[in-house]
Amino acid sequence: MQPQVPITPSFRLDGRHAIVTGGGRGIGFALAAALAQAGARVTLWARSPDEIEDAAATIRAHGGAAQGRAVDVRDGNAVREAMDAAEPPCDILVNNAGTNRPRPFVDATEEEFDTVMGLNVRAAYFVAQAAARRMISAGRAGAIVNVSSQAGHVAAAGRSAYTISKFAVEGMTKSLAVELAPRGIRVNSLCPTFIETEMTRPALSDPAFRDFVLSRIRLGRLGRVEDLMGAAVFLASDASALMTGSSLMVDGGWTAG
Repeated sequence: MQPQVPITPSFRLDGRHAIVTGGGRGIGFALAAALAQAGARVTLWARSPDEIEDAAATIRAHGGAAQGRAVDVRDGNAVREAMDAAEPPCDILVNNAGTNRPRPFVDATEEEFDTVMGLNVRAAYFVAQAAARRMISAGRAGAIVNVSSQAGHVAAAGRSAYTISKFAVEGMTKSLAVELAPRGIRVNSLCPTFIETEMTRPALSDPAFRDFVLSRIRLGRLGRVEDLMGAAVFLASDASALMTGSSLMVDGGWTAG
């Protein structure tokens, strides 16, 4: 008798609803486009109504199913209202909204620290909670992808608040994975190196800093948003069905040593 050939689990997301926070531009927009290209219906969240609708319209123009909703993820009531109103309930959350305030540790201010922690940790925590509650009440399994960073695994000078926030996201990912596994909800993190976006452009415009970054990325180039798109689809899909509480490094070898 010939052996039965195993079938590769699908990377397709047809019939699933994904919510992507910070979806109006940069990494969030690219990840929303990736999920839509894999067949998901995508709802993009961001604060700016015009920006988010333009982003959704662009995805639709390329054949994807997308809509925008103006949501400030720092507002817990707005998050819960938007999540409860989502129809159908989300199957996938990409917890992407975040910020950075680079500053030497001795010069960092309380306002900067609170801004970074408030968006990168507090808001991410309660967005994930709202998504999990909705999945559970609807009896749906699901996937939560926390967009973290290599900074959740290795420190960099001048970015203490950001590094602290991403180490917290890594801990949150593992904690939520343990609690939500019995509900069929997987939680993993996606950890990029420096990706060329509007947020990183000011820092990378400094030739000395850019050279430092490139010296640490073993593959010898900066990241592009496209480098994260397949990874996000993988973590959201059945192809990663046995993964939870894991960190997927997309760092060009930075943290390898």
